[in-house]
Amino acid sequence: MEIFKSEKFLDLSHTIASPLFDATENPWGVLPLIGEFIKGLGPMLGSDYEERFPQVWVHTSATIAPSASITGPCIIGPETEIRHCAFIRGNAVIGSGCVIGNSVEVKNSIIFDECEVPHFNYVGDSVLGYKAHLGAGAITSNVKNDKTNVEVSFPLGRIDTKLRKFGAVVGDFAQVGCNSVLNPGTLVGRGASIYPLSNVRGMVTESVIYKTGGKTTPKVKLKKEMPKGAMEIRP
Repeated sequence: MEIFKSEKFLDLSHTIASPLFDATENPWGVLPLIGEFIKGLGPMLGSDYEERFPQVWVHTSATIAPSASITGPCIIGPETEIRHCAFIRGNAVIGSGCVIGNSVEVKNSIIFDECEVPHFNYVGDSVLGYKAHLGAGAITSNVKNDKTNVEVSFPLGRIDTKLRKFGAVVGDFAQVGCNSVLNPGTLVGRGASIYPLSNVRGMVTESVIYKTGGKTTPKVKLKKEMPKGAMEIRP
C-alpha cells in the first residue's frame, strides 16, 4: 500500500542499505534480509573499512569503546561512536555520524545516518531514520506476548507483516521521548515527536506531537523571523 512505502518515512540516500529498501514493498520487508546483505557487502567496502572482528566491518573514522560488545555480521559507518557497554548482537547496519550509547542493545536493525540512540535503549528488528533520536530508556518491543505475527494497525484496519519479530520504523527526524515503548509493529512518521513515558502502537503520522493516551496535535512551525516588538535575548 502507498502509505507504507519506505520513502514515506525514510530518505534512502542516508543509508548504505538503500538497495534493500528498493527491493522490498514495505520498510519492514528488509528485516529478514539484513544479515546476508552485510555478508555480501562487507568484503567489498574498500580500504576505509576494517574487519575488526569476524564479519564486523568498521570505518576507520568510527570510535569503538573498549567495553562495547559487537557480534557480526555488522557494518559501522564513518564518524560513528559506539560508546561504553554498547551491545550489538549482529545483523546491524549502522550509518555515519551515529551514536550508539551507554548500555544500548541493537540487533537485526538498520540505523540511518546521524541517528542517536544514546542511553539504555533496546533496538530490535527495527529501522531508525536519518537524524532520528531515541530518548534515554526508550525501546522498541519486537515480539508480541502470544508470539503470533506482528500486525501494523492503521486507520483502515490491520496488515499482517508475516514477521514474528518486528519492532518499529521510526521516520527521519522523529523524536521518541524518554522511557517510551514502541510496541511491535509501530510506525512513526517523519518529524513526529513522542512524549516521554508513552506507550505507542500502530501508526503515528508525520509532523505531529504524540501525547499521553495516544492523542496527537500538529506541530507548530516556528517563524524564521521574530515578530515585531519581540524582545531579543542575547547571551
